[in-house]
Amino acid sequence: MNSNHEFVSFPRRLAALLYDIVAVFTVLYFASFVPIVAAGGDAIAPGNPIFVLYLLVIAFGYFGLSWTHGRTLGMQAWKLEIRACADTRRITWKQAFIRFAGAALSIAIFGAGYFSALTDAENRTWHDRLSKSRLVRKQP
Repeated sequence: MNSNHEFVSFPRRLAALLYDIVAVFTVLYFASFVPIVAAGGDAIAPGNPIFVLYLLVIAFGYFGLSWTHGRTLGMQAWKLEIRACADTRRITWKQAFIRFAGAALSIAIFGAGYFSALTDAENRTWHDRLSKSRLVRKQP
């Protein structure tokens, strides 16, 4: 890792995640109006697989676009950036997809992948390792 960057602490990572949860839920809230309007104002049945897939695509769009441009809203607020491990470049869309899938898996099993950062020497989560990416403190 570049010596100009320090490892991101677990509390800072969680703080950025909380900001991003608010941001992505806001995006999903407004995005959910599109299929409702397209359905003529009718309610969409809970658990509708097409609607769930639509929301997952929208959520990936938020994170993928943000990550491939260096940071999400939460990362920006907490002065973090995401970088490829091999160098200091931004991550690719492939890495963003792997990261998104790894984070979703982690959340599905009660955040185990996030908590793994507490025992990792470089404070990496499962999705950091799977996607060969890392969070770093943004340098001024």
